[in-house]
This record gives sequence, structure tokens and C-alpha cells, in this order.
Amino acid sequence: MHFVHTKGILSAKNGMNLYRGCSHGCIYCDSRSSCYHIEHDFEDIEVKENAIELLENALLRKRSKCMLGTGSMTDPYIPLEAELQNVRKALLLAEQYDFGFTLITKSSRVLRDIDLLKRINEKTKCVIQMTLTTFDENLCKKLEPNVSTTKERFETLKQLNEAGIPTVVWLCPILPFINDTEENIRGILQYCIEAKVFGIICFGMGLTLREGSREYFYSQLDELFPKMKEKYIKHYGSQYALNSPNNIRLMKLFHQLCEENDIIHDNKQIFEYLNLFERKQNSIQLSLFD
Repeated sequence: MHFVHTKGILSAKNGMNLYRGCSHGCIYCDSRSSCYHIEHDFEDIEVKENAIELLENALLRKRSKCMLGTGSMTDPYIPLEAELQNVRKALLLAEQYDFGFTLITKSSRVLRDIDLLKRINEKTKCVIQMTLTTFDENLCKKLEPNVSTTKERFETLKQLNEAGIPTVVWLCPILPFINDTEENIRGILQYCIEAKVFGIICFGMGLTLREGSREYFYSQLDELFPKMKEKYIKHYGSQYALNSPNNIRLMKLFHQLCEENDIIHDNKQIFEYLNLFERKQNSIQLSLFD
């Protein structure tokens, strides 16, 4: 861990990264890509020491309320969060100033903040997004070694639903020749059905690799799946998008099961939902009497 002083915290689309780098160890992580210019060791987490102060100043200057977001580059619930609590502090500010909030995580540590998530959702909207890639627990521990297993994430999604907090699942990446099977997709979708998720984002069965992430991914394939790297190079060369040979069949299954179980599976519709700020009617009524 190391600290930096930064000039800004919110992007043009009201997203933020409170940390840079990650210790979850997912073998396919796109955030390792060179284009993001993380110059330090990826596991040496960069902490923006003035992030919360910057966030409060930014919220005070906002002319209209909106959805705030985090987790697109670094999972907000890395182990360091238990000590630093910057995500919780950001949630407290969202609650205090009546902003909506959405975050992406693979960690059941999000349940630590369920009290705040509920309070935000009672006034505006709070949506938890969770990535699910692999139904098989043993395989999950290989692909995503230092994070909550898929079953633990499923239990987390159920608890969030029981608390009235809407959830969205990212079904990605699906690694060719590794987890691109009907059994895997059916298993993940059954979890989503049981957890009553609002929607599932899926851009296709496959993954993307760029300079930086490709080298790390291939080094992990050498260690975990001997001869698999050679199979990837033979089939895909240096392509950016690596579509599964089973993509068409599995996407048909994905859309069919979502349709049958009333789960939103149109990416555009889900993103519009995530970006739409909403103020709850009871919150409006209460504010009239403040």
C-alpha cells in the first residue's frame, strides 16, 4: 500500500476509483492492461489519501443529483477497505447529500455496509453489481483466488435482495476452453434466478486481452492449465476479442433463460437503469416537511 495526493476524484460520468491496483488476483483482470498506466506493482495498492475530501467538495458543487459509481477499475472491497473504510465514507457522503450509488464487486464484504446501502436505497437508488464467471467452486478458486467464491457471492446477492437492494450481475468473462460450457452458464443463471437479480450484463461468451493483461493471463495459464496458452495462441493469435467457439449456442441459452425468468438481459436497458437517478416518493414527501 502507498498513498498519493490527487487533484480530482469524480469522472465526467460520476464514477470514482478510491484505490488503484488490486489484490484479488483474478487471472483475466483487464485493469492490468498497459493502457491504464498503473506504473506501480499491481498488488501494491495506491490509496488516494484526499479522495473523501475531494468527493465531498464535488458533491457540494453539483447542480443536480445523480448516481455515483465505483468499482470499474478496482474492486472497492479489497481487504484494505476493512482498515481504511474509504468506500464506507463515500457511501456516507452519498447518503448525507442524497445521491444515488452503484458499485461493482466480487466480494461479500459489501454486506458490511448493508445498513448504508438500505438507507440510500430508501431515499434514492442503490444498486449492487456483482461479477459471476464460474459455477464450479474449485475452478473459481483458480481463476479468482483471493476473493469470495461464486457460492459466497450468490449468498450475498440473496441477502441484498432480502434487504430490498436491487442487484445486477456481470456474466463475464467466459474463458474459451475453460468455463465456456452449458453446465457453467446454467449454474450461474440458476444462482441469478434464485437471487432474483434485476438484470444480467453479458457482452458475449469470451474475454478481451490487451498488452499487460495478456502477458499476465498467459503466465497464469502456464501455471494452472498446462498447454492451454499454446491452444489460445493457435486459435486467437494476438486478437483483442477472444470469442468462445460456443458463443452462439451459449448466448442463445443465456437469452432464453433470462426471458423465461423475467430477468432483464438487454445491456443498454440495464445501463440506462444504472445511470438513472431516482428519488423515492416517500423521500420527497418527507422533504416537504423538513
